[in-house]
Amino acid sequence: MYFCGCQKKEFIRMKDFLRLLNFARPHRRYWPKYIVFAMFATIMGTLNFVLIAPALQVIFEGYSSEALSEPKMAGDVVQYFKDCYYYLLSQFTDRHGATGAILFVIGIVFLASLLANTFRYLSQRTLTSLRTTVVRNIRKAVFDKISRLDVGYFQHQRKGDILSSVSNDVTEVQASVVNSFQVIFREPLSILVSLSVLFIMSYRLTFFTLAALPVATFLIGRLARKLRSHAKESQHILGQIVSIFEETISGIKIIKAFNAGKYVTERFDEINNRHRLLNKRIMNRIELATPVSEFLGVVIVCCVIFYAAVMMLNGKMDMTWSGFVAYLAVFYNLLAPAKNLANSYSNINRGIASGQRIFAILDHPNRIENPESPVPVSGFKTSIEFRDVSFRYASEPVLEHINLTIPKGKTCALVGHSGAGKSTMADLIPRFYDVTSGSICIDGIDIRQYSQEELTLLMGIVTQEPILFNDTVFNNIAFGMANVTEKQVREAAGIANADEFIIQLENGYHTLIGDRGSRLSGGQRQRLAIARAVLKNPPILILDEATSALDSESERLVQDALTKLMTNRTSIIIAHRLSTIRHADHICVLENGQIIEQGIHDELMALENGSYRYLYSMQLK
Repeated sequence: MYFCGCQKKEFIRMKDFLRLLNFARPHRRYWPKYIVFAMFATIMGTLNFVLIAPALQVIFEGYSSEALSEPKMAGDVVQYFKDCYYYLLSQFTDRHGATGAILFVIGIVFLASLLANTFRYLSQRTLTSLRTTVVRNIRKAVFDKISRLDVGYFQHQRKGDILSSVSNDVTEVQASVVNSFQVIFREPLSILVSLSVLFIMSYRLTFFTLAALPVATFLIGRLARKLRSHAKESQHILGQIVSIFEETISGIKIIKAFNAGKYVTERFDEINNRHRLLNKRIMNRIELATPVSEFLGVVIVCCVIFYAAVMMLNGKMDMTWSGFVAYLAVFYNLLAPAKNLANSYSNINRGIASGQRIFAILDHPNRIENPESPVPVSGFKTSIEFRDVSFRYASEPVLEHINLTIPKGKTCALVGHSGAGKSTMADLIPRFYDVTSGSICIDGIDIRQYSQEELTLLMGIVTQEPILFNDTVFNNIAFGMANVTEKQVREAAGIANADEFIIQLENGYHTLIGDRGSRLSGGQRQRLAIARAVLKNPPILILDEATSALDSESERLVQDALTKLMTNRTSIIIAHRLSTIRHADHICVLENGQIIEQGIHDELMALENGSYRYLYSMQLK
C-alpha cells in the first residue's frame, strides 16, 4: 500500500511538472533549437577530455608515426575519425616534432572548447526565452483567473496568500522548476554522450562504473524527499507574513490609536520566526546535497581507480595509462550532470509545492458562470424583480423569501440595522453572488440568462468606500471605458461636483491620486466615484451608503451630485442616514434577512410601532 501511495504521489508531481512545462507553449519555438545547440555543446565538451590523451602520450611517452598510414573507412565510423585524428597528429609530429604535436593537440582542444561554449551559450539563450515565457504565462493565467473569480472567493481567502502566490510562488517556480529545465533536458544528453565515449574507451571499466552511479544518485535523491512538504508549509507561512504586512499598512492609524504596536510586532515576530526555522531546515537539506554528492563522487572515482589498477596488474587493461587519465576526465565529466540531475530533484519538489498553490487558484471553480447561449441585453425597459429570493453564505442564511418589484425610473431605498441583509440584496442584482433559491429578473428575464459582462453594463455602483486606483484622475473616471475624451470626463466631473477641486490639483485631470486615492479627501474620492458612474451613464444605479462616512459639507456636495446622477434612473439606495431617502418612491425595511415593512416615508412613519419610525426617530435625537 505504501508503494502504491508513493507511486501515486510521484505521478501527481510529474503531472504538475508537465503542467508547469505546458506554460511554455508553443514548445516548437524552443525545443528543436535547444536540442541541437545542447547536443553540439555536449559533444564538443566531451571531446575536450578525450583529446587530452594524445597530448599526454606525446609529452610523457613520446610518439612514433612510422606505423600509421592514411586511414580508410572500414565500417567503424568512430574508429575512422580516431584514425584520422592520429594520422593528422603523426603528420604534424613528423614536420614539427613533439612540441608541434602538442601545439596541434592544444589547438584542437581550444577549437573544441570554443565551439562547446558557443553552443552552450546559444542553448542558454534559448532556455532564457523559455524561462521568461513560462513565468510570464503563469502570471498572466493567475491574474486572468483572479479577475474572473466571483466576489465570494475573496471573502474566504487571505489576501496575503493570494499575493504570495502571484509573487513568491511564481518566483519559486522560476527559481526551481523552470531553472531545472536545462538540467532535465541537457544533463541526460550529456550523460548519454559521456557514457558512449566511456564504452568506446573501455567497456569493462564502464560496466563497473554503471554499478556505482545509481547508488550515489539514490542517496542524493533521498535528501530531497522531505523538501516538498516543508516548501509548501513555508509558502503558506509566507502568505501569512504578507497578510500581516498588508493589514499593518492598511490599519496603521488604528494600530497607533490603540497603542497596539507591541501586539502586532509580537504576532509578526512569532510567524516570522516560524518561517525562519522552517527555511533553515530546508536550506540545511539543500546545502547537505552538495557535500554529499561531492564525497560520493570522490568515492566512486577512487573505486574506479582501484578497479583499473587491478585490471592493469592482471594484464586486462585495454588502454594506456594516458588513455586512462583521459577516461577519468570523461568519467568526472559524467559525474557533474549526474549530480546536477539528482540535485534538481530537490529543486523541482520545492517548485512543484509552489506550483500546486498556483494550481489551487487556477483550478478553483467560478461559481458565477455565463450561460452557454446568453440572452442579449438590449437596454432596461420595465422593472427589476425579486421573486421569492433566498440567499446564504455557506450554511448561514442571509436573505429569506424576498419579493420586491422596482419599476423603471423609480428609487427604492433599503434600510435596517447592520447585518440585516441590505448590501447582500444589492450585491445580488449585478450577480456578485447567485441566489440560493428564487430568481432576480430584469425585464422579466432571470439575470442568470444574461452574460455577466452585459448585465453589469446596465449598472453603475457607488459604494461607501470609493474604489479608486493609483492612477490619474482622468483614468479613474474613465475606468473601463474606451475612446473617452477629456471633454466627456470634465462634463461627468462637473455633474458630480468634482471639476472645481480637480482643476486645482497639481496636474489637473492628469494628477496621480496615490494608492486608493490617498492624496484626496473622503468627499473628493466619493465625487470621483460618482463622476465615474455619471460617465458610464447606466440606466440602473446601486448606491451603497455613499454618504455615510462624510462630514456635513462633503455630504452636501456628494448628495447634490447623487441627486443629479439619479435623475431619470432606476436607483437602489442602501441608506444609513434616513433623512437622505425621505423622497424615495419605495422604502423597504429589512430585519434578519426579511422585508418587514415597505412603503413611502409618510406611510411608514404613520405606523405606530413601526421599525422605520423607530429608526428615523433615533436619528433625530
